[in-house]
Amino acid sequence: MIPVKAYAAYDAENPLKPYTFERKEVGAHQVQIEILYSGVCHSDIHTAKGEWGPVNYPLVPGHEIVGRIVAVGSEVSKFKVGELAGIGCFVDSCRTCPSCQAGEEQFCDEGMTQTYNSVERGTDIPTRGGYSTSIIVDENYTLHVSEKLDLKGVAPLLCAGITTYSPLRYLKVGKGHKVGVLGLGGLGHMAVKFAVSFGAEVTMLSHSPSKEADAKKLGAHHFALTSNPETMESLANSFDFILNTVSAKHDHNAYLNLLKTNGTMIVVGAPPAPAEIPVFTLIMKRRSIIGSLIGGIKETQEMLDYCAEHNITSDVEIIDMSYINEAYERMNKSDVKYRFVIDMASLK
Repeated sequence: MIPVKAYAAYDAENPLKPYTFERKEVGAHQVQIEILYSGVCHSDIHTAKGEWGPVNYPLVPGHEIVGRIVAVGSEVSKFKVGELAGIGCFVDSCRTCPSCQAGEEQFCDEGMTQTYNSVERGTDIPTRGGYSTSIIVDENYTLHVSEKLDLKGVAPLLCAGITTYSPLRYLKVGKGHKVGVLGLGGLGHMAVKFAVSFGAEVTMLSHSPSKEADAKKLGAHHFALTSNPETMESLANSFDFILNTVSAKHDHNAYLNLLKTNGTMIVVGAPPAPAEIPVFTLIMKRRSIIGSLIGGIKETQEMLDYCAEHNITSDVEIIDMSYINEAYERMNKSDVKYRFVIDMASLK
């Protein structure tokens, strides 16, 4: 067994605290990664607080993981000791269902094995994530990370990056399209970067006037203050796509009205309450609303390679592991630009 230092939520009410546990020895098809940086996702907070269903405590969050391989199993062929590697939101799947066979393991019919708060397939061993010094994962669910990019900014690509990249690619967003990005946070800032990179005309939709300068700095061509009724009226029937990253309760209908005929709202934010969608908002303009999760291993690797080629990373604030509870408090106040990333050397 391999001893590991970590931080964990021991219950839904109290702050995360230091935790030690053991990982199994490296299997024949597995790699061991010394974790260098772990991104902090709002999903970590929701899960730690028990807001998304049952939690197997102690919970070690973290699914935006980059590090260096320190050991490989006897049958591993895709990775070598010393190489950089990444782990995203899942570490396994059934491998045989139509979704897995199509390279969309995130939609596995049996449910993907999440990087944390799942159990290793065929066992009762809980999965524990990136707020730890080391992780062991099957090589087929491990990603190559380029030496070209700053690893600090690469970590959030494993969730925030692929969550926005995947639907934009699925819908073939590019030149000639007008895209609205709703919400400028961890997801929204990556959505702007990717949509602009793909050649679309991008408008940041925000209720906060203070976000305008940042939106323009990130590459957005326009900024629209959604708290201004006149602005909202002027934008009616304007966009081919709106990428909705908002995870708080909001009026979806108001933004659906900004779509052109045949326009699509892409939902990647997850508000706690169901949305009310008046059907006439959809049928009178043949608008659609779709949801999207992350991406499969193949597409996530494609995204990482694209980012390396185009020098795209997340905007991050580096923290020590001991700062995690303060980071959670700040995230709940939207006080981060735009992703916290833990320097795991602070845990050693």
